[in-house]
Amino acid sequence: MESPDSSCVSSPEVAPKRSAPPKSPSSDDKEKNTYIRFLASNAAAGSIIGKGGSTITEFQSQSGARIQLSRSHEFFPGTSDRIIMISGAFDDVIMAMELILAKLLSEVVQAEDSDDVDPKSKVRLIVPNSSCGGIIGKGGATIKSFIEDSQAGIKISPQDHNFIGLNDRLVTLTGSLEEQMRAIYLVLSKLIEDAHYSQSTNGPFSYSGVVL
Repeated sequence: MESPDSSCVSSPEVAPKRSAPPKSPSSDDKEKNTYIRFLASNAAAGSIIGKGGSTITEFQSQSGARIQLSRSHEFFPGTSDRIIMISGAFDDVIMAMELILAKLLSEVVQAEDSDDVDPKSKVRLIVPNSSCGGIIGKGGATIKSFIEDSQAGIKISPQDHNFIGLNDRLVTLTGSLEEQMRAIYLVLSKLIEDAHYSQSTNGPFSYSGVVL
């Protein structure tokens, strides 16, 4: 059963008065290797891999980023979803993320036979608990500015104490592809400012030490 996606949040409707836009990463930060992790169902993972690995190979070639998936039986604790990690330079990671989300969203639209020109969906990012404070900001100021800027819904799940040893939380982004990508850009821009974030890449898929 999935962990509740509650807490710290918001939606564009309750966004505060417009403030100064968040700053973009410096050129030095953009050149550093970084990563982003998110959840995907087994079906979505299969779509990302493609027949004989054709899709994931194409996405890696187009973006320059590395795309890795957890094994079919390795799920994020409390869910039945696999973990996908994209690593590389900042812009490469963003490009790979957009390629993946655009493909998944187009397949959802086709499956639902929808005429919606701006379909909404959600993506759940995996973020170390120690890095969530930077996304929330003092008094929730940072997350509110991200919601205002991107117009995406952003929720940070509470720390799940049901799983001993789990040090990650889920950040759920809801909106159109454009809104989600803007939110991802803002969130990752903040994460790469955290020196500890880049050190969290060790064992990106292994939750074998986490117990219920």
